[in-house]
Amino acid sequence: MALQCSFFFIPCMLLISSLVTARADTTTDGELLSSMIGVQGLIYCKQGSKLTPLQGAVARVTCETADEYGYEGEDVTVLSQATDAKGYFLATLSPSEVKGLKKKVIKIKECRAFLELSPADTCSYPTEINRGISGAILQTYRLLENKLKMKLFTVGPFVFSPEETQDKSIPDGY
Repeated sequence: MALQCSFFFIPCMLLISSLVTARADTTTDGELLSSMIGVQGLIYCKQGSKLTPLQGAVARVTCETADEYGYEGEDVTVLSQATDAKGYFLATLSPSEVKGLKKKVIKIKECRAFLELSPADTCSYPTEINRGISGAILQTYRLLENKLKMKLFTVGPFVFSPEETQDKSIPDGY
């Protein structure tokens, strides 16, 4: 019973923790803060009621940006490294990756994490569980006080399935 309770409690807590928007502010001299953004999570394959970690899967993090005047800029996208045997992924975004081509200051407005790629032909359809298709908004973070000063966000867990599902929570483009 305790195993079932923790099995549902952890994903619920992860879902609740994804309600805040990620922002990178500028300092008074106009430079981006020197903190990196990290996004971690788990990716599973769901076959029936069984969840198994999916090794080799990839997540995508896309951030909306604005230029120094507040106008919308190009999105910045990074891919995670392939998940390990436990389904764990980590994607990082450094301040140097969000500098514009002309080295102007760019602010990160909002970031979302998505399912990107499954290595398994038998479990290759992304699901909307924890917003794996529409994008989980990065909310609260934990500040890692190492030399990188990384803001670490946690999303998911995300889930692939062996067959395409009709998810009613995603509108038909409207």
